[in-house]
Amino acid sequence: MILVTTGTQKFPFNRLLKAVDKEIKAGVITEDVFAQIGASDYRPENYKFSPFLTADEMQNLRKQSRLIITHAGTNSIIEGLKLGIPVITVPRRKEFGEHVDDHQMEITEEFEKEGLVTAVYDIDKLGDAIREAISKNPPVYNGHGGQLLQKIVDLCTGKEQL
Repeated sequence: MILVTTGTQKFPFNRLLKAVDKEIKAGVITEDVFAQIGASDYRPENYKFSPFLTADEMQNLRKQSRLIITHAGTNSIIEGLKLGIPVITVPRRKEFGEHVDDHQMEITEEFEKEGLVTAVYDIDKLGDAIREAISKNPPVYNGHGGQLLQKIVDLCTGKEQL
């Protein structure tokens, strides 16, 4: 199963949900997909979904997944990595009305530099990212003693620049 999660922001993330539907129609995704869609108003046509899930429900779905496609929320990324599941991050973008700023781009870039995620900056490349993520061994994530998380916090608060 592939788990898609958009987080709990008040903004929709229709762009990601539509792209997943597109990849199912194209035959890139051939297995079951479940999505937590948050405030999105797009309703997936080819996979099951729920607006919100409890923490336990989300963790159970993570454990059943062989791939996680997520917005660039640090918790969503780290929880997948802790389980040894490949993670694809698609950062929410201000220009599409998906967030108030582009801090998720910065978060994605930091995790990508560490080799921990497959990043998708161009939604039309989602299919390529899926093929890549499932063809390689997931990275081993041992945390970073808080270093990576602190760098992300510093970037988001403006204490550090890329």
